[in-house]
Amino acid sequence: MLNKRLAVALTVSGLLAGATACGAPAQTSPASATPSATTATTAEVTGWELDPASGAQRIKAAGLDILTAEGTAEHYHAHLDVLVDGKAVTVPAEIGFSFGADGQPNGISALHTHDTSGVIHIEAPTAGQKYTLGQVLSEWGVLDGKESTGAPHGGTGGWTAYVNGAKQDVPVSGVVLKAHDEVVLSYGAAPSPVPGSYNFPAGL
Repeated sequence: MLNKRLAVALTVSGLLAGATACGAPAQTSPASATPSATTATTAEVTGWELDPASGAQRIKAAGLDILTAEGTAEHYHAHLDVLVDGKAVTVPAEIGFSFGADGQPNGISALHTHDTSGVIHIEAPTAGQKYTLGQVLSEWGVLDGKESTGAPHGGTGGWTAYVNGAKQDVPVSGVVLKAHDEVVLSYGAAPSPVPGSYNFPAGL
């Protein structure tokens, strides 16, 4: 399931082979994904927006390759909730995409999002590699330490990660993404309760 913009851009240019590698229902939208209990309210903060212009640079900074199609050797999904003082921040669509000068997508990494549901797609050309929350954050361009304090650009200090409801003792950037994990990244007041699972749409 490729985002419509990428599917059009890559198909027209002849670069996309196997655009339906995801196998999910066509164009699963945020509305069709079942949200966790915490996603009803979006934190009114700025700086979480995705900057398409530097997509390729961020993919490379995450240590990932820019592909012309979704990989098929490894295929699974995790879900990410980002919370600031218990309020949900929208996880943008098209994390892990590169864009041309015309603003159209022209590449994709093995680790990406298609919509704002928080579902992270891992569709890799090589099996057995580990993908981390830190790579998602690098591709998104947040928690990058560009500001001295606070979210979203103050680095990873003060952030806590939970996986399937369990607090993680490793740095948030080191959390490894696994199939059907519910990953919560929290700053400030801890959510109560911590979401422990996510109802993935059929096909994911």
